[in-house]
Amino acid sequence: MNEILKYTLMIVIILFTLTTIAAWLIWLERRMLALWQDRYGPNRAGPFGLFIVVADTIKLFFKEDWIPPFAEKAVFVFAPAIVAAAVLLSFVVVPFAPDILVADLDIGLLFFLAMSSLGVYSIVLGGWASNNKYSLLGALRGASQMISYEVFMGLSLMGVVMLSGSFRLTDIVMAQKDFWFVVTQPVAFVLFLTAGIAETHRLPFDIPEAESELVAGFHSEYSGMKFGMFFIGEYLGIILISAMVVTIFFGGWLGPVLPPVVWFTLKTFVFIIFFILLRASLPRPRYDQLMEYGWKIVLPIALLNLLITGGITLLKN
Repeated sequence: MNEILKYTLMIVIILFTLTTIAAWLIWLERRMLALWQDRYGPNRAGPFGLFIVVADTIKLFFKEDWIPPFAEKAVFVFAPAIVAAAVLLSFVVVPFAPDILVADLDIGLLFFLAMSSLGVYSIVLGGWASNNKYSLLGALRGASQMISYEVFMGLSLMGVVMLSGSFRLTDIVMAQKDFWFVVTQPVAFVLFLTAGIAETHRLPFDIPEAESELVAGFHSEYSGMKFGMFFIGEYLGIILISAMVVTIFFGGWLGPVLPPVVWFTLKTFVFIIFFILLRASLPRPRYDQLMEYGWKIVLPIALLNLLITGGITLLKN
């Protein structure tokens, strides 16, 4: 009974923390973009503009929850929930600290890849159910982009699995006691981060919702809290990819002096800010350029990295 209570409490705390951070990332992103683009950003609603998140939330709750008459209603309503649910399920295996994780699965890395790949259903179903050509084009772009970069994401991690000898994320963290895997797997780190940006369809890879081409892409017809679910799902995705980069390549919770969870949080926020910096600095490539880059450049490099890592591992053993 105590174990059930412990895990229930941990799930509630992790859920509350993640959704709260995802909401406040709206403020952080606007402030960071303002800093880098030499402007003020939010500075009216509360101290430092912190209450802009509350204002946005109230606005989303009170906007008309409109469902287009030409939409496939059941699927249209259900689609936004998939993206948030898929990302939150991925957090089940993320070790925030030695004793702060929901499930220490021996196939943790595979579970992360499986759950994160479910997000594509949200985009495809949302775009298709809207019965709008712009939405459908955005959904098709999103599906091909996410499915393609999932392949490269999985391949980039196999070198780490070879070096650590495990798919369990806690084992991967403990295997970095002497040196981080970013030192021995720098190519895999760059590939994983690139694939992660494409998976979260953030700038410069926001091809599925390119407003200059597709109005708003797959969520063109969404408003109110349904749009809010897509929005929160995107920020949860940023936190997830940042947390996984830290876990797999930067030693997770390992670090001197400070408590493990503090180290994990600090490292994760470095990559969250990096995601925001990308949005402020890089232009969007064309859709065909993005796909060409994936299959003609990223895939061969991922396979070559896997081959070299395998060869070195065999020689050492």
